[in-house]
Amino acid sequence: MQKDAYTLILEAIDHGTYRPGDRLVESELAERFGVSRTPIREALQRLETQGMLTRDGRSLIVASLDHNQLAELYIVRTELEGLAARLAARHATPEEVRVLRDMVEEDRKLLGDPSALSRANRRFHKQIHLASHNRFLVQQLEMVHRTMALLALTSLAAAGRDEAALAEHDAIVTAIEARDEDAADRMLSDHISKAFVTRLKLDSGEIGAIG
Repeated sequence: MQKDAYTLILEAIDHGTYRPGDRLVESELAERFGVSRTPIREALQRLETQGMLTRDGRSLIVASLDHNQLAELYIVRTELEGLAARLAARHATPEEVRVLRDMVEEDRKLLGDPSALSRANRRFHKQIHLASHNRFLVQQLEMVHRTMALLALTSLAAAGRDEAALAEHDAIVTAIEARDEDAADRMLSDHISKAFVTRLKLDSGEIGAIG
């Protein structure tokens, strides 16, 4: 299925091709993605409305999050992700739980590769969202994760964070397997909280990055 201009630009931001502060030019985007300028223009307007892009004079640049916005984002993400895990423990099919378990095992092969592990991390969380079987929650989490693309560096780039995060994923899946809603909620909420602490330390220079 061919991706539309909106998806192409959003993925480019998510993958770090365009980072916060980078200027997006219609003609350059049209040439890069091989589409006409009209859908590019419409996509840029949509991304601006969603807060992914901001104005700098007459130019559109990739938005960045200040400290307060980052804190607000993580507060919302912690609550919504915890709820998703709780509902997954209640509603996930045995097949969905099996997929989560397989993801944890497969992701061990990616240790030491922050970029690949970041993509795998998104897939893991997305699977939990879907396993909640609540379309409205999934929609809200999609919006949160779209905004996460504005963070130039994954917390998984912090030295030692990748192994710790996978251990946390393992504990989350164990709770979902056991149908322990309280534990699943707590485990995932704590997981997001630890990721936030790591990101703050990365931003402050207290800890270094790998990769």
